[in-house]
Amino acid sequence: MKEIEKLFDRIVQRVNINLRELEYDVNPYVHKLIPFNQMVKFYGFYGVSPHHPLSFEFRNSNLAGSYFLGRCRVSNSLLYKSDIRGDELKKEKDLFQYQDFEIPVVDNEEIHIEDSFLIKTLVHNFSHDPETLERFFIKDTISMNYANIHGAPSDGCFLGVFSTVDLTTMRDCVIGNFSYVQAGEISHLHIPPGTVWVRNPGEFNFYYQYPEDKLNDYVFLAAGSPPQGMLIDFVEDRKDAFQRIFDVVNIEQSVDVPSSASLDRYSVTKGHTTIGENVLVAQRAYLQNAWLGKGANVQENCFIINSRLEGNDVTAHGAKIIEADVGTMVFVGFNSFLRGRPDSRLVIGKDSIVMPHTIIDIKEPLTIPPGHLVWGLIKDETDLATNSISIERLSTIDSRLTVGNMFFEGNGAGFVAAFQERIHHILEANGAFFNGAEKKGHAQKNQFISFNTIQPYPEGTKKGMFPTIVIQP
Repeated sequence: MKEIEKLFDRIVQRVNINLRELEYDVNPYVHKLIPFNQMVKFYGFYGVSPHHPLSFEFRNSNLAGSYFLGRCRVSNSLLYKSDIRGDELKKEKDLFQYQDFEIPVVDNEEIHIEDSFLIKTLVHNFSHDPETLERFFIKDTISMNYANIHGAPSDGCFLGVFSTVDLTTMRDCVIGNFSYVQAGEISHLHIPPGTVWVRNPGEFNFYYQYPEDKLNDYVFLAAGSPPQGMLIDFVEDRKDAFQRIFDVVNIEQSVDVPSSASLDRYSVTKGHTTIGENVLVAQRAYLQNAWLGKGANVQENCFIINSRLEGNDVTAHGAKIIEADVGTMVFVGFNSFLRGRPDSRLVIGKDSIVMPHTIIDIKEPLTIPPGHLVWGLIKDETDLATNSISIERLSTIDSRLTVGNMFFEGNGAGFVAAFQERIHHILEANGAFFNGAEKKGHAQKNQFISFNTIQPYPEGTKKGMFPTIVIQP
Protein backbone atom coordinates (compact mmCIF):
# COMPACT_ATOMS: atom_id res chain seq x y z
CA MET A 1 0.00 0.00 0.00
CA LYS A 2 2.99 2.30 0.55
CA GLU A 3 3.61 2.54 -3.20
CA ILE A 4 0.06 3.81 -3.80
CA GLU A 5 0.46 6.41 -1.07
CA LYS A 6 3.75 7.62 -2.54
CA LEU A 7 2.23 7.78 -6.01
CA PHE A 8 -0.77 9.75 -4.75
CA ASP A 9 1.47 12.31 -3.04
CA ARG A 10 3.58 12.63 -6.20
CA ILE A 11 0.55 13.28 -8.42
CA VAL A 12 -0.98 15.85 -6.06
CA GLN A 13 2.30 17.72 -5.83
CA ARG A 14 2.79 17.80 -9.59
CA VAL A 15 -0.73 19.09 -10.21
CA ASN A 16 -0.36 21.76 -7.53
CA ILE A 17 2.91 22.93 -9.08
CA ASN A 18 1.16 23.38 -12.41
CA LEU A 19 -1.70 25.30 -10.77
CA ARG A 20 0.49 27.55 -8.60
CA GLU A 21 -0.33 30.67 -10.64
CA LEU A 22 -4.03 30.07 -9.94
CA GLU A 23 -3.19 29.50 -6.24
CA TYR A 24 -5.29 26.35 -6.30
CA ASP A 25 -4.62 23.42 -3.96
CA VAL A 26 -6.21 20.14 -5.11
CA ASN A 27 -5.27 18.15 -2.02
CA PRO A 28 -8.31 19.05 0.17
CA TYR A 29 -10.65 17.82 -2.59
CA VAL A 30 -9.02 14.44 -3.20
CA HIS A 31 -7.42 13.53 0.13
CA LYS A 32 -9.13 10.37 1.43
CA LEU A 33 -11.82 10.73 -1.25
CA ILE A 34 -11.04 7.20 -2.45
CA PRO A 35 -9.62 5.10 0.43
CA PHE A 36 -6.51 3.34 -0.80
CA ASN A 37 -7.88 -0.07 0.26
CA GLN A 38 -10.68 0.44 -2.30
CA MET A 39 -8.08 0.40 -5.05
CA VAL A 40 -7.14 -3.16 -4.19
CA LYS A 41 -10.65 -4.59 -4.58
CA PHE A 42 -11.18 -4.22 -8.32
CA TYR A 43 -9.54 -5.76 -11.35
CA GLY A 44 -8.63 -3.76 -14.43
CA PHE A 45 -9.79 -5.05 -17.79
CA TYR A 46 -9.17 -4.51 -21.48
CA GLY A 47 -10.82 -5.39 -24.75
CA VAL A 48 -9.26 -7.25 -27.65
CA SER A 49 -10.87 -6.87 -31.05
CA PRO A 50 -9.79 -7.16 -34.70
CA HIS A 51 -11.38 -3.75 -35.29
CA HIS A 52 -9.36 -1.73 -32.76
CA PRO A 53 -5.59 -1.09 -32.76
CA LEU A 54 -4.07 -3.15 -29.94
CA SER A 55 -1.22 -1.84 -27.81
CA PHE A 56 -1.32 -1.60 -24.02
CA GLU A 57 1.46 -0.61 -21.64
CA PHE A 58 0.87 -0.22 -17.91
CA ARG A 59 3.75 0.84 -15.64
CA ASN A 60 3.85 1.75 -11.93
CA SER A 61 0.11 2.37 -11.77
CA ASN A 62 -3.16 1.34 -10.16
CA LEU A 63 -6.00 0.52 -12.57
CA ALA A 64 -8.84 -0.43 -10.20
CA GLY A 65 -11.99 -1.20 -12.14
CA SER A 66 -10.79 0.66 -15.23
CA TYR A 67 -11.38 -0.40 -18.84
CA PHE A 68 -9.09 0.02 -21.84
CA LEU A 69 -9.78 -0.35 -25.55
CA GLY A 70 -7.35 0.45 -28.38
CA ARG A 71 -3.86 1.95 -27.97
CA CYS A 72 -3.36 3.07 -24.36
CA ARG A 73 -0.33 3.69 -22.18
CA VAL A 74 -0.51 4.44 -18.44
CA SER A 75 2.50 5.31 -16.28
CA ASN A 76 2.82 6.59 -12.69
CA SER A 77 -0.95 7.08 -12.44
CA LEU A 78 -4.00 6.11 -10.40
CA LEU A 79 -7.12 5.21 -12.40
CA TYR A 80 -10.19 4.30 -10.40
CA LYS A 81 -13.06 2.76 -12.38
CA SER A 82 -12.34 4.92 -15.43
CA ASP A 83 -13.04 4.13 -19.09
CA ILE A 84 -10.17 4.77 -21.49
CA ARG A 85 -11.68 4.18 -24.91
CA GLY A 86 -9.23 4.40 -27.78
CA ASP A 87 -11.44 3.07 -30.56
CA GLU A 88 -11.54 6.35 -32.49
CA LEU A 89 -7.84 7.20 -32.45
CA LYS A 90 -6.20 8.44 -35.65
CA LYS A 91 -4.29 5.92 -37.71
CA GLU A 92 -1.04 6.09 -39.63
CA LYS A 93 -1.51 7.80 -43.04
CA ASP A 94 -4.76 9.49 -41.98
CA LEU A 95 -5.06 13.16 -42.88
CA PHE A 96 -6.05 15.55 -40.10
CA GLN A 97 -7.91 18.64 -41.23
CA TYR A 98 -7.19 21.77 -39.17
CA GLN A 99 -8.29 25.16 -40.53
CA ASP A 100 -6.63 25.35 -43.96
CA PHE A 101 -4.07 22.67 -43.13
CA GLU A 102 -4.26 19.00 -44.09
CA ILE A 103 -1.72 17.33 -41.83
CA PRO A 104 -0.57 13.71 -42.39
CA VAL A 105 -0.55 11.36 -39.39
CA VAL A 106 2.82 9.58 -39.32
CA ASP A 107 2.06 6.94 -36.67
CA ASN A 108 -0.94 5.28 -35.00
CA GLU A 109 -2.20 7.58 -32.25
CA GLU A 110 -1.98 6.53 -28.61
CA ILE A 111 -3.65 7.71 -25.40
CA HIS A 112 -0.84 8.37 -22.93
CA ILE A 113 -1.77 8.97 -19.29
CA GLU A 114 1.12 10.03 -17.06
CA ASP A 115 1.33 11.25 -13.44
CA SER A 116 -2.45 11.59 -13.25
CA PHE A 117 -5.35 10.55 -11.01
CA LEU A 118 -8.60 9.87 -12.87
CA ILE A 119 -11.69 9.05 -10.80
CA LYS A 120 -14.61 7.47 -12.69
CA THR A 121 -13.57 9.49 -15.73
CA LEU A 122 -14.28 8.78 -19.38
CA VAL A 123 -11.49 9.38 -21.90
CA HIS A 124 -12.62 9.06 -25.51
CA ASN A 125 -12.20 10.24 -29.10
CA PHE A 126 -8.83 11.45 -30.45
CA SER A 127 -6.54 14.38 -29.86
CA HIS A 128 -7.82 17.50 -31.61
CA ASP A 129 -4.55 19.32 -30.96
CA PRO A 130 -2.76 19.79 -34.32
CA GLU A 131 0.57 19.85 -32.48
CA THR A 132 0.12 16.35 -30.98
CA LEU A 133 -1.54 14.29 -33.69
CA GLU A 134 -0.09 10.96 -32.63
CA ARG A 135 -0.24 11.38 -28.84
CA PHE A 136 -3.41 12.08 -26.86
CA PHE A 137 -1.70 13.12 -23.61
CA ILE A 138 -3.17 13.45 -20.12
CA LYS A 139 -0.35 14.59 -17.89
CA ASP A 140 -0.17 15.90 -14.30
CA THR A 141 -3.97 15.98 -14.18
CA ILE A 142 -6.63 15.06 -11.62
CA SER A 143 -10.22 14.54 -12.71
CA MET A 144 -13.14 13.97 -10.36
CA ASN A 145 -16.20 11.74 -10.48
CA TYR A 146 -17.94 11.40 -13.84
CA ALA A 147 -15.79 13.90 -15.69
CA ASN A 148 -15.35 13.55 -19.46
CA ILE A 149 -12.06 14.14 -21.25
CA HIS A 150 -13.21 13.99 -24.86
CA GLY A 151 -10.57 14.54 -27.51
CA ALA A 152 -9.00 17.03 -25.10
CA PRO A 153 -5.28 16.71 -24.24
CA SER A 154 -4.54 17.94 -20.72
CA ASP A 155 -1.41 19.08 -18.93
CA GLY A 156 -1.47 20.19 -15.29
CA CYS A 157 -5.24 20.48 -14.78
CA PHE A 158 -7.99 19.77 -12.28
CA LEU A 159 -11.46 18.75 -13.48
CA GLY A 160 -14.38 18.98 -11.09
CA VAL A 161 -17.29 16.60 -10.57
CA PHE A 162 -19.41 16.00 -13.72
CA SER A 163 -17.23 18.38 -15.73
CA THR A 164 -16.47 17.95 -19.43
CA VAL A 165 -13.65 19.21 -21.62
CA ASP A 166 -14.45 18.54 -25.26
CA LEU A 167 -12.16 18.95 -28.28
CA THR A 168 -10.05 21.42 -26.28
CA THR A 169 -6.37 21.40 -25.39
CA MET A 170 -5.96 22.66 -21.83
CA ARG A 171 -2.89 23.56 -19.84
CA ASP A 172 -2.75 24.55 -16.17
CA CYS A 173 -6.51 25.02 -15.84
CA VAL A 174 -9.20 24.38 -13.22
CA ILE A 175 -12.55 23.27 -14.65
CA GLY A 176 -15.39 23.76 -12.17
CA ASN A 177 -18.03 21.22 -11.25
CA PHE A 178 -20.60 20.56 -13.98
CA SER A 179 -18.83 22.87 -16.42
CA TYR A 180 -18.62 22.09 -20.13
CA VAL A 181 -15.83 23.61 -22.19
CA GLN A 182 -15.33 23.31 -25.95
CA ALA A 183 -13.01 26.17 -26.80
CA GLY A 184 -10.15 24.90 -28.97
CA GLU A 185 -7.29 25.79 -26.62
CA ILE A 186 -7.21 27.28 -23.12
CA SER A 187 -4.42 28.00 -20.66
CA HIS A 188 -4.21 29.19 -17.03
CA LEU A 189 -7.97 29.61 -16.67
CA HIS A 190 -10.20 28.91 -13.68
CA ILE A 191 -13.61 28.06 -15.13
CA PRO A 192 -16.40 28.61 -12.55
CA PRO A 193 -18.79 25.76 -11.72
CA GLY A 194 -21.78 25.46 -14.03
CA THR A 195 -20.21 27.14 -17.06
CA VAL A 196 -21.32 26.01 -20.52
CA TRP A 197 -18.93 27.48 -23.07
CA VAL A 198 -18.72 26.60 -26.77
CA ARG A 199 -16.34 28.68 -28.83
CA ASN A 200 -14.91 28.52 -32.32
CA PRO A 201 -12.54 31.52 -32.45
CA GLY A 202 -13.56 33.95 -35.17
CA GLU A 203 -16.82 32.09 -35.85
CA PHE A 204 -19.07 31.92 -32.79
CA ASN A 205 -19.18 31.99 -29.00
CA PHE A 206 -21.95 30.46 -26.83
CA TYR A 207 -21.86 31.09 -23.09
CA TYR A 208 -24.20 30.20 -20.22
CA GLN A 209 -23.62 30.35 -16.47
CA TYR A 210 -25.76 28.40 -13.97
CA PRO A 211 -26.96 30.29 -10.89
CA GLU A 212 -24.62 28.96 -8.19
CA ASP A 213 -27.26 28.43 -5.51
CA LYS A 214 -29.48 26.40 -7.83
CA LEU A 215 -26.60 24.35 -9.25
CA ASN A 216 -25.48 23.38 -5.74
CA ASP A 217 -28.71 21.39 -5.31
CA TYR A 218 -27.58 19.12 -8.15
CA VAL A 219 -23.78 19.11 -7.91
CA PHE A 220 -21.67 20.40 -5.05
CA LEU A 221 -18.11 19.76 -3.88
CA ALA A 222 -16.56 21.19 -0.72
CA ALA A 223 -13.02 20.65 0.49
CA GLY A 224 -12.81 17.70 2.84
CA SER A 225 -16.19 16.24 1.84
CA PRO A 226 -17.30 13.80 -0.87
CA PRO A 227 -19.31 15.13 -3.83
CA GLN A 228 -22.94 15.89 -3.02
CA GLY A 229 -26.18 16.78 -4.78
CA MET A 230 -29.07 15.18 -6.64
CA LEU A 231 -26.93 14.00 -9.55
CA ILE A 232 -24.55 12.17 -7.24
CA ASP A 233 -27.48 10.66 -5.30
CA PHE A 234 -29.10 9.52 -8.55
CA VAL A 235 -26.00 7.62 -9.65
CA GLU A 236 -25.13 6.25 -6.21
CA ASP A 237 -28.65 4.88 -5.73
CA ARG A 238 -28.08 2.61 -8.75
CA LYS A 239 -24.46 1.54 -8.28
CA ASP A 240 -25.37 -1.85 -6.82
CA ALA A 241 -26.81 -2.88 -10.18
CA PHE A 242 -23.37 -2.42 -11.74
CA GLN A 243 -21.59 -4.34 -8.99
CA ARG A 244 -23.21 -7.59 -10.10
CA ILE A 245 -22.10 -7.33 -13.72
CA PHE A 246 -18.51 -6.86 -12.60
CA ASP A 247 -18.68 -9.73 -10.09
CA VAL A 248 -20.16 -12.32 -12.48
CA VAL A 249 -17.94 -13.78 -15.23
CA ASN A 250 -20.64 -15.09 -17.55
CA ILE A 251 -23.82 -13.07 -17.62
CA GLU A 252 -26.78 -13.46 -19.96
CA GLN A 253 -28.61 -10.37 -21.14
CA SER A 254 -32.34 -10.35 -20.49
CA VAL A 255 -33.29 -8.63 -23.76
CA ASP A 256 -33.18 -9.59 -27.42
CA VAL A 257 -30.53 -7.79 -29.45
CA PRO A 258 -30.72 -7.58 -33.27
CA SER A 259 -27.68 -8.81 -35.19
CA SER A 260 -26.88 -5.24 -36.26
CA ALA A 261 -26.92 -3.84 -32.71
CA SER A 262 -24.55 -3.99 -29.75
CA LEU A 263 -25.45 -4.21 -26.06
CA ASP A 264 -22.24 -4.07 -24.04
CA ARG A 265 -21.55 -6.90 -21.63
CA TYR A 266 -20.84 -4.30 -18.90
CA SER A 267 -24.17 -2.49 -19.25
CA VAL A 268 -27.26 -2.91 -17.05
CA THR A 269 -30.70 -3.76 -18.43
CA LYS A 270 -33.84 -3.93 -16.32
CA GLY A 271 -37.56 -4.21 -16.82
CA HIS A 272 -39.09 -4.28 -20.29
CA THR A 273 -36.33 -2.91 -22.51
CA THR A 274 -36.38 -2.98 -26.32
CA ILE A 275 -33.26 -2.68 -28.51
CA GLY A 276 -33.78 -1.72 -32.17
CA GLU A 277 -31.55 -2.28 -35.19
CA ASN A 278 -28.20 -0.48 -35.35
CA VAL A 279 -28.46 0.53 -31.69
CA LEU A 280 -25.28 0.98 -29.67
CA VAL A 281 -25.33 0.62 -25.88
CA ALA A 282 -21.92 1.25 -24.31
CA GLN A 283 -20.35 -0.08 -21.10
CA ARG A 284 -21.67 1.28 -17.80
CA ALA A 285 -24.92 2.35 -19.47
CA TYR A 286 -28.12 1.73 -17.49
CA LEU A 287 -31.40 0.85 -19.20
CA GLN A 288 -34.67 0.35 -17.36
CA ASN A 289 -37.94 0.08 -19.27
CA ALA A 290 -36.20 1.74 -22.20
CA TRP A 291 -37.32 1.67 -25.85
CA LEU A 292 -34.47 2.41 -28.25
CA GLY A 293 -35.44 2.91 -31.89
CA LYS A 294 -33.26 2.15 -34.90
CA GLY A 295 -29.87 3.86 -34.85
CA ALA A 296 -30.17 5.29 -31.33
CA ASN A 297 -27.08 5.21 -29.13
CA VAL A 298 -26.59 5.27 -25.38
CA GLN A 299 -23.02 6.08 -24.46
CA GLU A 300 -20.94 5.45 -21.33
CA ASN A 301 -22.45 6.38 -17.95
CA CYS A 302 -25.84 7.14 -19.54
CA PHE A 303 -29.16 6.25 -17.91
CA ILE A 304 -32.39 5.71 -19.87
CA ILE A 305 -35.30 5.02 -17.51
CA ASN A 306 -38.97 4.66 -18.46
CA SER A 307 -38.24 6.50 -21.69
CA ARG A 308 -38.61 6.09 -25.45
CA LEU A 309 -36.06 7.18 -28.06
CA GLU A 310 -37.61 7.08 -31.52
CA GLY A 311 -34.40 6.53 -33.46
CA ASN A 312 -31.09 8.05 -34.64
CA ASP A 313 -30.85 9.76 -31.26
CA VAL A 314 -27.52 10.61 -29.65
CA THR A 315 -27.33 10.30 -25.87
CA ALA A 316 -23.83 11.60 -25.19
CA HIS A 317 -21.51 10.44 -22.42
CA GLY A 318 -23.08 10.72 -18.98
CA ALA A 319 -26.51 11.96 -20.08
CA LYS A 320 -29.60 10.82 -18.18
CA ILE A 321 -33.14 10.61 -19.57
CA ILE A 322 -35.98 9.72 -17.20
CA GLU A 323 -39.72 9.58 -17.95
CA ALA A 324 -39.37 11.14 -21.39
CA ASP A 325 -40.40 10.67 -25.02
CA VAL A 326 -37.66 11.70 -27.43
CA GLY A 327 -38.29 12.24 -31.15
CA THR A 328 -35.99 11.21 -33.98
CA MET A 329 -32.59 12.83 -34.53
CA VAL A 330 -32.43 14.41 -31.09
CA PHE A 331 -29.04 15.13 -29.55
CA VAL A 332 -28.78 15.07 -25.74
CA GLY A 333 -25.42 16.46 -24.70
CA PHE A 334 -22.80 15.30 -22.20
CA ASN A 335 -23.89 14.90 -18.57
CA SER A 336 -27.34 16.36 -19.19
CA PHE A 337 -30.04 15.45 -16.66
CA LEU A 338 -33.54 15.26 -18.13
CA ARG A 339 -36.11 14.15 -15.59
CA GLY A 340 -39.84 14.03 -16.13
CA ARG A 341 -42.27 12.33 -13.75
CA PRO A 342 -44.60 9.36 -14.32
CA ASP A 343 -47.60 11.70 -14.51
CA SER A 344 -45.63 14.61 -16.00
CA ARG A 345 -43.79 13.37 -19.05
CA LEU A 346 -41.09 15.31 -20.81
CA VAL A 347 -41.49 15.38 -24.61
CA ILE A 348 -38.63 16.46 -26.88
CA GLY A 349 -39.54 17.12 -30.51
CA LYS A 350 -37.53 15.73 -33.40
CA ASP A 351 -34.37 17.41 -34.69
CA SER A 352 -33.80 19.20 -31.38
CA ILE A 353 -30.46 19.82 -29.68
CA VAL A 354 -30.16 19.61 -25.91
CA MET A 355 -26.92 21.39 -25.09
CA PRO A 356 -24.34 19.59 -22.95
CA HIS A 357 -24.85 19.91 -19.19
CA THR A 358 -28.53 20.85 -19.45
CA ILE A 359 -30.82 20.16 -16.48
CA ILE A 360 -34.54 19.72 -17.19
CA ASP A 361 -36.27 18.74 -13.95
CA ILE A 362 -40.05 19.11 -14.18
CA LYS A 363 -43.10 18.37 -12.07
CA GLU A 364 -45.64 19.35 -14.73
CA PRO A 365 -45.77 18.02 -18.31
CA LEU A 366 -43.43 19.88 -20.66
CA THR A 367 -42.99 19.73 -24.44
CA ILE A 368 -39.98 21.05 -26.31
CA PRO A 369 -41.13 21.80 -29.89
CA PRO A 370 -39.31 20.15 -32.82
CA GLY A 371 -36.18 21.84 -34.08
CA HIS A 372 -35.25 23.69 -30.91
CA LEU A 373 -32.00 24.28 -29.04
CA VAL A 374 -32.28 24.17 -25.25
CA TRP A 375 -29.77 24.81 -22.45
CA GLY A 376 -29.37 25.56 -18.77
CA LEU A 377 -31.79 24.89 -15.93
CA ILE A 378 -35.42 24.30 -16.93
CA LYS A 379 -38.16 23.45 -14.44
CA ASP A 380 -41.28 24.75 -16.18
CA GLU A 381 -42.68 26.59 -19.21
CA THR A 382 -41.35 29.93 -17.96
CA ASP A 383 -37.79 28.57 -17.78
CA LEU A 384 -38.16 27.00 -21.23
CA ALA A 385 -39.00 30.40 -22.72
CA THR A 386 -35.69 31.86 -21.48
CA ASN A 387 -33.57 28.76 -22.09
CA SER A 388 -34.46 27.79 -25.66
CA ILE A 389 -34.57 29.07 -29.21
CA SER A 390 -35.71 27.60 -32.51
CA ILE A 391 -32.79 26.37 -34.57
CA GLU A 392 -34.26 28.22 -37.55
CA ARG A 393 -34.13 31.54 -35.70
CA LEU A 394 -30.66 30.92 -34.32
CA SER A 395 -29.45 30.28 -37.86
CA THR A 396 -30.36 33.87 -38.80
CA ILE A 397 -28.21 35.46 -36.09
CA ASP A 398 -25.06 37.14 -37.36
CA SER A 399 -24.14 39.44 -34.51
CA ARG A 400 -25.18 39.08 -30.87
CA LEU A 401 -28.05 37.47 -29.01
CA THR A 402 -28.98 37.34 -25.33
CA VAL A 403 -31.71 35.01 -24.07
CA GLY A 404 -32.03 34.79 -20.29
CA ASN A 405 -28.54 33.98 -18.94
CA MET A 406 -27.30 32.81 -22.35
CA PHE A 407 -25.05 35.00 -24.46
CA PHE A 408 -24.26 34.24 -28.10
CA GLU A 409 -22.18 36.12 -30.61
CA GLY A 410 -21.05 35.32 -34.12
CA ASN A 411 -22.49 33.25 -36.92
CA GLY A 412 -25.59 31.35 -35.79
CA ALA A 413 -25.78 29.36 -39.01
CA GLY A 414 -22.18 28.24 -38.52
CA PHE A 415 -22.92 27.19 -34.94
CA VAL A 416 -25.94 25.13 -36.04
CA ALA A 417 -24.08 23.59 -38.99
CA ALA A 418 -21.17 22.56 -36.75
CA PHE A 419 -23.55 20.83 -34.34
CA GLN A 420 -25.51 19.08 -37.07
CA GLU A 421 -22.33 17.92 -38.77
CA ARG A 422 -21.06 16.52 -35.48
CA ILE A 423 -24.34 14.70 -34.79
CA HIS A 424 -24.17 13.09 -38.23
CA HIS A 425 -20.56 12.05 -37.59
CA ILE A 426 -21.47 10.47 -34.24
CA LEU A 427 -24.34 8.50 -35.79
CA GLU A 428 -22.10 7.39 -38.64
CA ALA A 429 -19.26 6.34 -36.31
CA ASN A 430 -21.71 4.40 -34.14
CA GLY A 431 -23.14 2.48 -37.10
CA ALA A 432 -26.61 4.05 -37.13
CA PHE A 433 -26.63 4.05 -40.96
CA PHE A 434 -25.48 0.44 -41.41
CA ASN A 435 -27.41 -1.12 -44.33
CA GLY A 436 -26.49 -4.75 -43.78
CA ALA A 437 -23.28 -4.62 -45.81
CA GLU A 438 -21.77 -1.14 -45.64
CA LYS A 439 -21.35 1.71 -43.15
CA LYS A 440 -20.39 -0.41 -40.17
CA GLY A 441 -19.72 1.42 -36.93
CA HIS A 442 -19.30 0.70 -33.24
CA ALA A 443 -22.72 -0.98 -33.01
CA GLN A 444 -21.52 -3.66 -35.40
CA LYS A 445 -17.78 -3.78 -34.54
CA ASN A 446 -18.25 -3.91 -30.76
CA GLN A 447 -20.00 -7.28 -31.07
CA PHE A 448 -16.56 -8.86 -31.43
CA ILE A 449 -14.66 -7.87 -28.31
CA SER A 450 -13.10 -10.33 -25.89
CA PHE A 451 -12.60 -9.02 -22.36
CA ASN A 452 -9.53 -9.86 -20.29
CA THR A 453 -8.85 -8.98 -16.67
CA ILE A 454 -5.64 -7.93 -14.95
CA GLN A 455 -5.07 -8.00 -11.19
CA PRO A 456 -2.98 -5.95 -8.72
CA TYR A 457 -0.53 -7.19 -6.10
CA PRO A 458 -2.65 -8.61 -3.25
CA GLU A 459 -0.26 -7.78 -0.38
CA GLY A 460 3.08 -6.25 0.57
CA THR A 461 4.40 -2.72 -0.06
CA LYS A 462 3.12 -2.89 -3.65
CA LYS A 463 -0.36 -3.91 -2.54
CA GLY A 464 -2.87 -2.43 -5.00
CA MET A 465 -0.27 -1.60 -7.63
CA PHE A 466 -0.41 -3.45 -10.92
CA PRO A 467 2.72 -5.10 -12.29
CA THR A 468 4.24 -3.73 -15.48
CA ILE A 469 2.27 -5.19 -18.35
CA VAL A 470 2.89 -4.78 -22.09
CA ILE A 471 0.34 -6.29 -24.48
CA GLN A 472 1.03 -6.16 -28.20
CA PRO A 473 -0.65 -7.73 -31.25
